[in-house]
Amino acid sequence: MRKSIINIFFLLFVILIVITSVWGPEALATYQDGSILSRAHEVTVENIDEGYLYTLSNNDKLYILSESLSSQTVPESDLSALTNSQVPDPDYQELAGSYAFVVNRRGPSGKEITDDQIFETCNQEIAALKELAILPDGVRDVTRYSYDALLYSAIDILEPRNSVAVWKINLSDSQSNYNRQNRMLDLYIDADSGKIYEFYVRTELEWSDINPDEMIEKWRQYMGLRPPVPYETENPLLETTPYFKKYVFSGAGEEITIVTIGFYEGINELFLKITN
Repeated sequence: MRKSIINIFFLLFVILIVITSVWGPEALATYQDGSILSRAHEVTVENIDEGYLYTLSNNDKLYILSESLSSQTVPESDLSALTNSQVPDPDYQELAGSYAFVVNRRGPSGKEITDDQIFETCNQEIAALKELAILPDGVRDVTRYSYDALLYSAIDILEPRNSVAVWKINLSDSQSNYNRQNRMLDLYIDADSGKIYEFYVRTELEWSDINPDEMIEKWRQYMGLRPPVPYETENPLLETTPYFKKYVFSGAGEEITIVTIGFYEGINELFLKITN
């Protein structure tokens, strides 16, 4: 009798194992699908409209900005028309250039220097350039009361995600009667790093006080750029002043950016500018 009961329990155990092996996986899959598909789940992802599709090198950013600054004659458009699609905007397909420098109407994305931070950041970078002897010590700080600051985007129209956000800071038109001695006049500042790409400043220096080769090397290291190569055709008619020296920085492939250090005699204005 006892042996029969044991046999019955063993048989039931075998039947249970068979049923589980046949129907168990399907029931488990159904349960898991229900827990995933029947509920809303929140996942934090990077906003595809912000940042770069890939990380641009500092030389590439310099090139994009130089090309875009040279295309400022292009009419401004809503920034979202350029950046929300990788397909070129139809309104831009007939333009001569493939770069644009446009006002960033959306404002800082959250990763970039904000309106409240830009003047403090600018003064920190001016101090850094003074430490490097790129700017003379007498140059004054910028203030929000005397200067205007506007956020721009330099954009490769054919590849809109290749963009560089920059702050443009310039002495306000309302300050036209101010003494400009030792004042910054115009600056372009990287909205991510705060580094100064370009500047015009009135100083007490003379051109004979300036060593362009030393200045460009210090600025190159400050910007994190690869070393430049000499500019081959030093045509004296390239600038409206005879006091200048040009340097060539390479980007990807055959792309180049020309950086000029120059000086306007009489008004004692020192400048470092980027062009294509």
